[in-house]
Formats: sequence, structure tokens, C-alpha cells
Amino acid sequence: MIRTRIDSSETTAVELDGVKDVAMRVLLGAADDMPNFSMRHFVVQPGGHTPKHAHDYEHQVIVLAGEGEADHGNETVGFHPGDVMYVEADQTHQFRNTGAEPVEFICLVPRTRGDGNPVPGS
Repeated sequence: MIRTRIDSSETTAVELDGVKDVAMRVLLGAADDMPNFSMRHFVVQPGGHTPKHAHDYEHQVIVLAGEGEADHGNETVGFHPGDVMYVEADQTHQFRNTGAEPVEFICLVPRTRGDGNPVPGS
């Protein structure tokens, strides 16, 4: 078993087109020899957002703190602490912080894409 803490990993700013005020840390991933999945922790500052994007792998999200909205295809849904979301492969999505406090969520992704290449940030 590997045991770690959310605050034990280095946080880095997410610097991609369409991103505003988002930071990420890999909690468990390639550096830990995870064979199948990576666990990532994101913090989205008030007014911040992830890019509106799609990719060829699914992921699961657990909201830890803050409030916001998630675009999923043509649908927009609100989210709150304790909400769990599933984003299908190839589905356009975006997470936005619409509240006054930082949004924190855990994102679980496969370690590799269908073609065998690594998932970015895993």
C-alpha cells in the first residue's frame, strides 16, 4: 500500500490555453509506479476555470470544496462539496468556480490513453 497526503505533493500552475487560475498536483501517478490510474488534486480559484476541452479518455471527479458549474456537452450543472461526476471519453467539458472560495476536486484518470501513450499530468 502507498499512503500519502494531499499537501505532500508539489503544486504547479496549469498553463494551457483556456485555463484561468488553476493549480494541480499529482497525488498518485507515474512517479509512484501506478499501473492503471492517476489521482490528481485540482484547485480552481474564484472566477477561474479549466479549459473547455475533450480528450480520448474518461475521468471521474470528486468535489472536496467550493461551488461551481460544470459544462458537459451542451448541459451545465452546478456542483458542491460531496458531488461526484463522471466525464465520458471524447465529451467536451469544463469546470468553473462561480463561488467566493477556491474549488478543490480530485480527478481520477487512466495512466495511458487507448493508443498506449501517457495521459498528460498523470
